Amino acid sequence: MGRDRTGRLARIGKVFKAMADGTRRRILELLREGDRSAGEIAGRFSLTKPAISHHLSVLKEAGLAEERREGQQIIYSLREDSIVEAWDGFLARFCRDRVARREAERRKRAESGARRGGRGS
Repeated sequence: MGRDRTGRLARIGKVFKAMADGTRRRILELLREGDRSAGEIAGRFSLTKPAISHHLSVLKEAGLAEERREGQQIIYSLREDSIVEAWDGFLARFCRDRVARREAERRKRAESGARRGGRGS
């Protein structure tokens, strides 16, 4: 389980790191509107094609975008499921730990109150 958990955390980290960059978020917004060629994406930015290629590679590596070849063009698509999976995984882990801590604190207060006079919270 430790290895699987580490792998999930690494994937979540890649997603959040990829989405932390404003250019990559704008690329994701473009892809949300529909599939686009690398040239179309590059044409929307005042960055060099190698810079756009780097951003697209980061998005692919994080599992947020996928590519397919159509003739001479590379077409990029949004992988919405990866965004949802990463967010759900992060929230489930974060909230589960938080809920468990709150429950432990509540029990501790209740036990402490019971020892002091039979009153719980």
